[in-house]
Amino acid sequence: MTGRYSPGRLLRTVYDAWTGQVGLLNKRARDVWLEPILSHIPAGARILDAGAGQLQYKRFCSHLHYVSQDFAQYDGAGDGVGLQTQKWDQSELDIICDIVNVPEPDANFDAIMCIEVFEHLPNPLAALQEFSRLLKPGGYLILTAPFCALTHFAPYFYCTGFSEYWYHFHLPRYGFEIEEIVNNGNYFEYLAQEIRRLPYVGRQWSSMGFLSYWFSRALIALLLGLLRRQSERDTGSDRLLSYGWHVLARKMTLFESGYEGMNTKVHEDE
Repeated sequence: MTGRYSPGRLLRTVYDAWTGQVGLLNKRARDVWLEPILSHIPAGARILDAGAGQLQYKRFCSHLHYVSQDFAQYDGAGDGVGLQTQKWDQSELDIICDIVNVPEPDANFDAIMCIEVFEHLPNPLAALQEFSRLLKPGGYLILTAPFCALTHFAPYFYCTGFSEYWYHFHLPRYGFEIEEIVNNGNYFEYLAQEIRRLPYVGRQWSSMGFLSYWFSRALIALLLGLLRRQSERDTGSDRLLSYGWHVLARKMTLFESGYEGMNTKVHEDE
């Protein structure tokens, strides 16, 4: 039997119907949140894409004066540990520098976005301090970072666990007021994402490898279907675990925050 009636295609159809999109929407959900946020920034505004990588979000900034920055040391291979991209092209960056020392004047940007970068910084708080310096009062800071993540882009992988409490505690100390904070995914979605990785992880990092193809597919399908139904009936597990948080914050004026809040220094023990 071939074509649309083949057993393989029929099984795939059943598999897709049972598992749905659970565990697959991490990046898509982030993009869906980010695009309208950027579209509402007034045309002609100057935006810094901090840690821009391969400029994947430049496509959302055609109405803006877009400036990209990255330290440009990651080459796709890294140290070979964890998840690597293999290829990484940063030939179109505007500024190559340390993210905590951007060669731009104070208050020179209307907006800054820093998307999935903080886990690759030895000191994310120093980056917040630099963003506060670079933003005009009233300017917008757009942040996302993983609540939990596998080792990736190593050796440039330093931390994870950016919870909602991290943002609520630190952003006001650097002169920012949170206007929107949105969770990406939930506990069940996160588990589903990692279960979908089981065959790859088993082959790469277990001497046992992974189970037979058909048995593993059946087991994974069963688990994903259960997680999809749990996610559809979720009652707040995103506060326990998720992919991460999406944050829109505004740099307060001196009148709103006071001088001390706008000039918080990063201490060595932070």
